[in-house]
Amino acid sequence: MFGKPWHKLPTPIALFKLSQFRNKLREQNLHDTSQIPNKEELPQPPKPSPDGNHLVSRTADGSYNDLKHPEMGMAGTRLGRNVSLKEAKVDEKSILTPNPRLVSQKLLQRKDFIPATILNLHAASWIQFQTHDWFSHGDNQQDNKFSVPLEEDDSWRQNYGNFEVAKTFKDPTRDDANIEPATFINKVTHWWDASQVYGSNEEMIHSLRSHEDGKMLLGENGLLPFDETSGIERVGFAGGFGSWWLGLSMLHTLFVKEHNTICDHLKQLYPDWNDQQLFDKARLINAALIAKIHTVEWTPAILPHPATAMAMNINWWGILGRDFKKAIGRVSDSEAFSGIIGSPTDHHTAPYYLTEEFVSVYRMHPLIPDELEFSSHRDGKFLTKKNFPEVFGKKTRPFMQEVAMEDLFYSFGTTYPGAVTLHNYPNFLRALVKDNGEVFDLAAIDVLRDRERGVPRYNKFREIVGSGKVKTFEEITDNAQIVKELREVYNNDIDSIDLMVGLFAEKLPEGFGFSDTAFRVFILMASRRLKSDRFFTSDYRAEVYTQFGLDWIEQSSMVSVICRHYPELTRHLRGIDNAFKPWKNKL
Repeated sequence: MFGKPWHKLPTPIALFKLSQFRNKLREQNLHDTSQIPNKEELPQPPKPSPDGNHLVSRTADGSYNDLKHPEMGMAGTRLGRNVSLKEAKVDEKSILTPNPRLVSQKLLQRKDFIPATILNLHAASWIQFQTHDWFSHGDNQQDNKFSVPLEEDDSWRQNYGNFEVAKTFKDPTRDDANIEPATFINKVTHWWDASQVYGSNEEMIHSLRSHEDGKMLLGENGLLPFDETSGIERVGFAGGFGSWWLGLSMLHTLFVKEHNTICDHLKQLYPDWNDQQLFDKARLINAALIAKIHTVEWTPAILPHPATAMAMNINWWGILGRDFKKAIGRVSDSEAFSGIIGSPTDHHTAPYYLTEEFVSVYRMHPLIPDELEFSSHRDGKFLTKKNFPEVFGKKTRPFMQEVAMEDLFYSFGTTYPGAVTLHNYPNFLRALVKDNGEVFDLAAIDVLRDRERGVPRYNKFREIVGSGKVKTFEEITDNAQIVKELREVYNNDIDSIDLMVGLFAEKLPEGFGFSDTAFRVFILMASRRLKSDRFFTSDYRAEVYTQFGLDWIEQSSMVSVICRHYPELTRHLRGIDNAFKPWKNKL
């Protein structure tokens, strides 16, 4: 029995194996880049607030989450590593081998749309909504680019000319940014603090607030504030312009509405609180609710194995379960018995920072379809069909003014996203024309970014995260055609397969939405984002959140949030236990 993969074992044994994986990963796969010598100091935290507000509220830049090391997890600090620093190296000689454009054409190009029937399209927009909270490499080096060779018959040459890719912004704190190990700066806070909604600096947060009753800005039509200069909505994520689309706008609007509703309840309970107090407390509650939804709803939806679903619930409530914890409370400091939420904070073997490898395993662009159909939530009648570029960038807002928000949420709920697999990368993203006229093949760029940032290739990565190296192409996949294509593109060299390609090619555990190898990093980092954050651990208590806040988080779900703000959708969600699973067409 124990020779079987963990996902084929009985659920209790599978849970035990997952716990073992996580403990080993905590010991061996957390590596600190913050201690690498600097030519200048990394950003220093601001002075603590005289009134002690930083003790009970999230700060704009992420400082003072760890009170002993207030710079930890701040915006502007380095991404950490899940591989040892000696493995975080860039092989300049092979950075364009095999040609990333060839990889895009031969292995990633979508031929026929492959749906992920366990999910709906909200799952696709949700993960982008989350990654915008977690990491951003910022602007690229426009004066320093890769020149990607093109074959004579490549249509790119005829349509767009040369294929050049701006290199990732260098780590300015290094004496020589090219020296090993490779390090890069996270432009947003590392914490799970809803920075995509609120921002990672005071200036951004200030611009999004109404400064009345703690609320954020919303127009009379219930849409986000609009920036005439950029042509898109104003949100907290600084890099929103390059990736803004309908799905993101819907979720940002939803959780700005949620913030404002929380403020209304807090003002009733605490009429003497000022605008800042209301804002800070509502943000704290809203951010925790988003983290809970991701932990116990989105994750079990995309990884619907009994052991993974139970593991995520244990992360939040403990093995004794939600009802027991609600009735009795914590029975010990053990995260296994009573959950990570409310347990003692622990960074384990390295200070808390999100990692470059965490960025890599969340490359899930195949989730996005090339075309979207919209239907009425009232009677299910077809409304319109759009190619993705028609709901992207500057075209997002005009479309949202044409179709009711209830119809948008209904249409996403009844639409499948794409499966995270080879030959399913959206074609529009492989020749994406941005509003500024820039054109790029994002599939090729995804491959290039991992190489450029010192992320090991697939087989080495498997070894490092405990999955074990594969010796044959057939161990990766039993699809003979894919094996043939991998051999051709990678010149029969199994160790040169790119990480993203290997993750997309890999045989999935039954029902999984992404690979077991990617899941290894997830096992580690999903818990870490909670366990290292005092607002989910030692300070997850009524004195910090208010009892109302804790109850709001406990009683809310993605279903209830949607129904709270768009009550006409309630009939479609009645009996649905997870808003990221396909909605029933109840008309």
